[in-house]
Amino acid sequence: MKILLHEGKEFFWKQGDLHSQHGVIKEGILKKAKTGSVVKTHLGKKFLVLDASFNDKIKHIKRGPAIILPKDIGLILTNTSINKNSIVLDAGTGSGVLASYLAQFVKKVYSYEINKDFYNLARKNFEFLGINNIVIKNKDIYKKIDEKNLDLIVLDLLEPWKALNNSKKALKKSGYLVAYLPNITQVQEFIKKAQELNFLIVKVSELIEREWHVEQLRLRPKSQLIGHTGFLCFVRNI
Repeated sequence: MKILLHEGKEFFWKQGDLHSQHGVIKEGILKKAKTGSVVKTHLGKKFLVLDASFNDKIKHIKRGPAIILPKDIGLILTNTSINKNSIVLDAGTGSGVLASYLAQFVKKVYSYEINKDFYNLARKNFEFLGINNIVIKNKDIYKKIDEKNLDLIVLDLLEPWKALNNSKKALKKSGYLVAYLPNITQVQEFIKKAQELNFLIVKVSELIEREWHVEQLRLRPKSQLIGHTGFLCFVRNI
């Protein structure tokens, strides 16, 4: 798989000829092209060739429900002390984006998805990405969590407080639980229930991202920023 860059735009290539408004590049040329090399379309337009990284590939998975964005995933990764030996659980798999990112950093990811269509979608996306350390289950986390001694559980669910009892049994002591919630009323309910079950409330955060245009020596912020996507509630099992 390769990524081709032309005038700031990305083109994902896996097989066959690459067709674009800038012309055609034959499959044989792309197969032989080395990373960092430049190839031309039949119209003479130049494309820079790069090997497709994980971040490149995940942009091209099939989407189902709304996903947790990278800015919020980064906050989860850096605030939960997970590492290459960690075993984690992601509930509400959806398209599999969060589980896929977690799998890059931890030993094993268990992922629960109750919706059969989303379960099948995520499985195909994991295969496309070549990830083999995710175990996905078509199960309801509100009813039961099979795993024990987990380092982290992330809940991307409508009513995550319903999974608190099961999460407390499944988490190791001092383990982290994170709930991703779009509405502050959901946050209030989650924190209230978590306190009742003697979880340690660490923090509630939201992250707003603003990108900048880089045009040679001219730098300016983009007119649209990535504003509120969701609140992240961090608690620990004590």
